[in-house]
Amino acid sequence: MASIATYRWTAFLPIVVTLLIALFPTPSGLEQHAWYFFAIFAGTIAALVMESFPFAATGLMGATIVTVLAPWVLFGTQELANPKFKAPEQAIKWMLTGWSSTTVWLVFSAFTFALGYEKSGLGRRIALILVKLMGRRTLLLGYAVMLSDALVAPFTSSNTARSGGIVFPIVRNLPPLYDSKPNDPSARKIGGYVMWVAFATTGVTSSMFLTALAPNLLCVEIIKKIAKVDISWTDWFFAAAPFGIAMLLLLPLLVYWIYPPEIKEGDAVPKWAASELEKMGKITLNEILLAIIVFTAILFWILGAKIINATTVALVAVSFMMLFKIVKWDDIAGNKTAWNTIVLLAFLVSMAEGLSRTGFIHWFDNGIAAYMQGFSPIVAMYVLVATYFFSHYMFASTTPHATAMMPVMLAVGMSVPGMPIKEFALLLAMTHGIMGVITPYATGPAPLYYGAGYITGKDFWKLGFIFGVIFITALLGLSAPVMLAMR
Repeated sequence: MASIATYRWTAFLPIVVTLLIALFPTPSGLEQHAWYFFAIFAGTIAALVMESFPFAATGLMGATIVTVLAPWVLFGTQELANPKFKAPEQAIKWMLTGWSSTTVWLVFSAFTFALGYEKSGLGRRIALILVKLMGRRTLLLGYAVMLSDALVAPFTSSNTARSGGIVFPIVRNLPPLYDSKPNDPSARKIGGYVMWVAFATTGVTSSMFLTALAPNLLCVEIIKKIAKVDISWTDWFFAAAPFGIAMLLLLPLLVYWIYPPEIKEGDAVPKWAASELEKMGKITLNEILLAIIVFTAILFWILGAKIINATTVALVAVSFMMLFKIVKWDDIAGNKTAWNTIVLLAFLVSMAEGLSRTGFIHWFDNGIAAYMQGFSPIVAMYVLVATYFFSHYMFASTTPHATAMMPVMLAVGMSVPGMPIKEFALLLAMTHGIMGVITPYATGPAPLYYGAGYITGKDFWKLGFIFGVIFITALLGLSAPVMLAMR
């Protein structure tokens, strides 16, 4: 009965949010339909935050409600007064605009890449080789765990698939070799160290590469629609590199100092990795083919941006993966997580675009500008990015956070005279990976590492805050100055 009551409460809350906002007097300077659209948008975000329904279903329902009520929430009086304007047809076209987004299909391709790593065994082999070579000393083992994530991050837009599906299954086999047990004082022997390195690493890699986290791609689309700024894969990487490379190089050492393992060295881990590699046997043809496909895709993403679109490159790579039967269509069709994410992204892209289409963003921009007068644009940029980052304590996922706050924060930044918009937008977008470290529910892999039992609840929250501060400081202290100097 309690679960039923909770379900009803979480399902009812988004409706209450929508109605309360809709019944509130429309702010001066904003058209009625734009205010109603914002009310539905806010209700949709509330449903995502509360997890009232599956994420994909929430996105679908929010966009559908807008489409049904389009004459009152999506279109202005001038459009409706035009006798040639057909509201029902235009509404459904608006609803499906997200499906034409290159971002959505890049996410589809990235999920298929992750599936290829899993099906071929290449991801597991890479991690085991690193552990075999670097696992004798605990600190070097930390670097091996870090590299295991970093090497596959550019091709896996789901950090849950990457960290939870490839890295975590290997990492959880390491502590028992040293008699380090979960939910036990012995967890600190080595288990807590390797678990936190693995978890924190996926935060850095998710921010370092555009294609390493689905909300990154959503943010790029939002930035394009609202700020009219195009951000390429290389734009993102070179902006993130100063902070990302520094953090990856320092992370295992920082964890070694801040949350030190009791065991500093041993031979058990590399021996175990060697035995697992023997069980896998020689590298297979599928692994070789996948490595060639991935390497070729990277070259085109980095060097061929002016010749071929990044999404086209990814779809060609997926086609070759199916041609060589590295993955089968049935595998792709059965990837529930991938399709749920794609459906959600497609409809959230439409919803975010609706804020701009109805004039809400323009109104907010004009309204907030008066309050930002007199602030230095650089100071305003730093304060807004830090505020955006720490507000993630209120969210259980990075996707709702991006959908709810990214358009608003962009509008605020655009209202500040002299604000370097592209740099500001990039900094906002790049926080989504590193913000996942701050709580046990902040991102997909978090519950896996929290539930493993090697890090106590108190330690998890403490480490989340400490490394959250370290990460946002590194982003603003290393990447931001470089970006501004290269303008």
